[in-house]
Amino acid sequence: MNGSRVRPALAAALLRPALAAALLVTAACDADGRGGGSGGAGRCGPETATVSRVIDGDTVELSSGERVRYLLVDTNELSSNDCFATEARDFNVSVVAGREVELTYDEECTDDFGRLLAYVRVGDRDLNALLVERGYACVLFIPPNGTERVDELRALERIAESERQGMWGACEEVACD
Repeated sequence: MNGSRVRPALAAALLRPALAAALLVTAACDADGRGGGSGGAGRCGPETATVSRVIDGDTVELSSGERVRYLLVDTNELSSNDCFATEARDFNVSVVAGREVELTYDEECTDDFGRLLAYVRVGDRDLNALLVERGYACVLFIPPNGTERVDELRALERIAESERQGMWGACEEVACD
């Protein structure tokens, strides 16, 4: 009889740390107010959303009002009237404007301007890779984000440059870091 009482007590003692750890993880996921699963919200922001406005070649505004800066890519600046900036924006408009997009996040959720940092997909199209592959964008690697995909996008950038795609063939000078 004593043996049967010891076993439940032992089991409870072993389960307490696991239960405490699970509660801490749940609390951490909800600490930023974005929750861990209701309404399609992930750790950083929405997993799917509709693009209400294209700001430029690498930034959009969602119907929620949140802005998303595409990870690992940098297009030329409209405000500086850079070569191929308008073409990059127009391409972005043609792919995402008014459409539902899938957003995938990396280590850091936002940049210094409060924009969400994400990889963006429309259907089966990976927009981050497509912008680089077609010569609309350079690779912009700011660790810790992008560590797993930077080599893939750099390879696409080398091919775009060698084939003179987009800005690589249209611009006298391309200022990639």
